[in-house]
Amino acid sequence: MIPQHIAVIMDGNGRWAKARGMKRHEGHRVGVESTRAVVTRCRELGVRHLTLYTFSTENWGRPEEEKRVLFDLLVRFLKGELSTLVEQDIRLKVLGEVGRFPLAVRETLRIATNKTAHCSSMTLNLALNYGGRDEIIHAVRKLAAEQRDPESITPEAFADALYTQGQPDPELIIRTSGEQRLSNFLLWQAAYSEFYFTPTLWPDFTAEELDKALAEFSHRQRRFGKTGDQVEE
Repeated sequence: MIPQHIAVIMDGNGRWAKARGMKRHEGHRVGVESTRAVVTRCRELGVRHLTLYTFSTENWGRPEEEKRVLFDLLVRFLKGELSTLVEQDIRLKVLGEVGRFPLAVRETLRIATNKTAHCSSMTLNLALNYGGRDEIIHAVRKLAAEQRDPESITPEAFADALYTQGQPDPELIIRTSGEQRLSNFLLWQAAYSEFYFTPTLWPDFTAEELDKALAEFSHRQRRFGKTGDQVEE
């Protein structure tokens, strides 16, 4: 059973580097290879939506040098992978508010999202300057600006005001590095997600590690609050 939507909290780059006597940004550089491997594997398996927690609202508190490296890696990754995304029919979307990012990041994102807008086999969501609570506030403000009748604000209507509008909620959320928390990620969408926590640090997370997560997910019974043997088809 392959999930339609997988979300990943890519954690452990800094600890990976520290364990090897390297600077934190070296972990981020190696982590890019894991990102490439996971995107490729998900496309091969027929995953329709992949969301990567790339840069959170809290990450602005990191050292300036580390942020510069992260932004440079993001630009290089998108420029280097753009032709592959188009060839593999992968649409790039951004979850979050990118206005605070440097111009080079914003322009690269604009080009990549525009050039992949027609792609339909898979959607790659990059959560950038993203926070789950901020997303919910953004949705509330959007609905308020529309002067909606309170009775018309159903769970479906609220979901349509989120960054993930039109996409299914993630069936599986993976977090690497051994931490076991959401860290303000997809708070609304994760209501009935299955979680997979692994001690593997993100730079060591390979396509084979993803397969392990999917193998475990295939044995889960998703009851959505129901009892007995009532499970999702």
